[in-house]
Amino acid sequence: MTRAARMPPAARAILDGDRRALARVISQVENRDPKVAAISRALYPKTGGTPIIGITGPLGVGKSSLINLIVARLRELDRSVGVVAVDPSSPFSGGSVLGDRIRFERRADDAGVFFRSMASRGEAGGVAAATREVARLMDAAGFDVVLVETVGSGQVDIAIRDIASTSVVVLVPHLGDEVQTLKAGLFEIADVFCVNKADLPGADLARKDLSELVGLGAGRSGWTPLVVSTSTTQPSGVEALWTAVETHERFLDSSGQRGIEERRRLSAEIVELVRERVGRELSVRLDRDPDLRKVVDDVVSRKIDPREAAERLERGSAFRR
Repeated sequence: MTRAARMPPAARAILDGDRRALARVISQVENRDPKVAAISRALYPKTGGTPIIGITGPLGVGKSSLINLIVARLRELDRSVGVVAVDPSSPFSGGSVLGDRIRFERRADDAGVFFRSMASRGEAGGVAAATREVARLMDAAGFDVVLVETVGSGQVDIAIRDIASTSVVVLVPHLGDEVQTLKAGLFEIADVFCVNKADLPGADLARKDLSELVGLGAGRSGWTPLVVSTSTTQPSGVEALWTAVETHERFLDSSGQRGIEERRRLSAEIVELVRERVGRELSVRLDRDPDLRKVVDDVVSRKIDPREAAERLERGSAFRR
């Protein structure tokens, strides 16, 4: 039997451009439906050709409005766009508090744009655990560009580096002492800095200060972050922003850095998946396996500390069936 013959119908539908099938599989990913594994496995060889652009930054900097303009610009260029918006989780349902229906403007009949909001489900780093897989599904679906917007939890969402090929960090004038932003790890993730709300007083100074700070840094892997200004209330700068993104994407190809970064991201993903799987299995076995319960009992009675318990489990059979 050929590989094509073994391809699940849902995977074939996604490759054929069926947006409803894509939406259903994304829901399965969010719900951790085990049937997704076969679909993802079948689609994986079809992925890797779409740039994943991360849009991150603190709450209130206008990321969603900026994405609206970026999408409009990409549609002008006749490029299809998939957007993943990671929202805060509801403490009651676990679902997304905000939603693409509220925050994003789009023509309902435009098949070249696909929006999906996802709940962060409390994940650190501003991205849901399933975001990477959803972005990959959009890649397989044939979108020319995938945009991923992070929660914006009051600090920069550094986990976007493990998903995006280019990370755009959005700031606004008077956000605070720019020197302090360095301590938040901005230069660890930013490929492009965007000073949004450039129509506000102090925008020019903010861009100047940020440019000077960028100039003082050594850059990452030979790349020095670009700094651009945009405004969504008086639409401007979006073309320059997208040009900066494309400049970084070309740099990744010309320098050979794309392959290096992809290997780093995939290695991190493998480690994360193993950690999640082992952790889930171990949690169950700590409740059910008498030998493992004895290790926990020793920690509770203060005979050993948690670190020693972990070492014992690692040396023993805890990770083997």
